[in-house]
Amino acid sequence: MTYATLPALFISHGSPMMAVDAGQASDAMFRLSNNLPQPNAIVVVSAHWLSDTLEISTAMRPETWHDFSGFPPELYQIRYPAAGSPALAERIIHILDLAGITAHGNALRPRDHGVWAPLRHLYPDANIPVVQISIPTHYSPAQLRDLGRALVSLRGQQILLIGSGSITHNLRALSFRDPHAMPEDWAKNFKNWMIQKLGSHSYDDVLNWKNEAPYAKQNHPTDEHLLPLFFTMGAGERFNVVHSSFSMGSLGMDIYRFD
Repeated sequence: MTYATLPALFISHGSPMMAVDAGQASDAMFRLSNNLPQPNAIVVVSAHWLSDTLEISTAMRPETWHDFSGFPPELYQIRYPAAGSPALAERIIHILDLAGITAHGNALRPRDHGVWAPLRHLYPDANIPVVQISIPTHYSPAQLRDLGRALVSLRGQQILLIGSGSITHNLRALSFRDPHAMPEDWAKNFKNWMIQKLGSHSYDDVLNWKNEAPYAKQNHPTDEHLLPLFFTMGAGERFNVVHSSFSMGSLGMDIYRFD
């Protein structure tokens, strides 16, 4: 059987409100999915699953987890009922074991909004199995890149690899009252630096972003929303910007593709 080779995607999932608000980024995701062959399965690394060890969701029907508070009631009614795939999860564990990477199954973990918020726009019918992978808190950017490299063969089996985070993520600096506020220079400079380095394959600089990137700490007071980028960076070589925009002044909503 011949399969299409799908890309690896880095998606800035923004606020949980992305799940209900149509905007530039969500429109870009809808167009993107329409231009890709339909995946046989989807594998997601989300900024919102941090763990002590590397874990793979083996649940058949993971619950939709509303892992936030203070949002409109309609957001808490959303369900993303796509099936899991225990068989694919076990295959991933085996592939990683062959690569010298130890991973464990987790049948209890629900899906956080880093998974279902963007998938509602990419694949609203929820008819494609989804497996989630955690981010171990002790992993370095290089280890996450190596995780992506270990799973690159899945792309040739028509499995879509997604890293879900945000290219910039400083919640204290957001203009919550004005979603269309002009982007801050420090956010633009960081994002432009990242795009330039990825486009020129300067991956060592990207991995060393804390020391190399302008305004690194201001854009990411904590690391977790940038970490999925390194996973997708490892899973593909050719870099393209699918979408680039800002919300609330400094929240980067970029989508990147690695083929």
